[in-house]
Amino acid sequence: MTAPTLTLPVHAFPDQPRVGVGCIVWKGDRILLVRRGKPPGEGEWSLPGGSQELGETLADTAAREVLEETGIVARPTGVLTAVDSILRDPDGRIRFHFTIVNVEADWLSGEPVPGDDALEACWATAEEWRSLVAWPALLEVLDLARMRRTQV
Repeated sequence: MTAPTLTLPVHAFPDQPRVGVGCIVWKGDRILLVRRGKPPGEGEWSLPGGSQELGETLADTAAREVLEETGIVARPTGVLTAVDSILRDPDGRIRFHFTIVNVEADWLSGEPVPGDDALEACWATAEEWRSLVAWPALLEVLDLARMRRTQV
């Protein structure tokens, strides 16, 4: 009898960091959130986003990932900040390492419908995202985005 095959996510146990792009899409005072359907962060609320592809700009990645995961058409407006996401397995090996560049964007059209690797998609106010998002680094990013938006 053979052991079952374990299928690991394509980016598991990398030999170098990968560039990920998260997109903060604004519609009025609300932002677009997705509940992730795949590791890392499966089941957690996050920003739409994913890996940058070769030859793709940050803005192109942000717009593509938002459309694939939510059906929303958004116009990227600039880079807000970057954070590192490094997850280790129980033995201390690095399972995932992403440097996530967070891009802000304005909503152009569409209503959130989960697609690609998103289980759910919704618009959230600051009060709502604080109760949905569990990752402290993302909460800091969202607070920075909100503070920057209210100063403009």
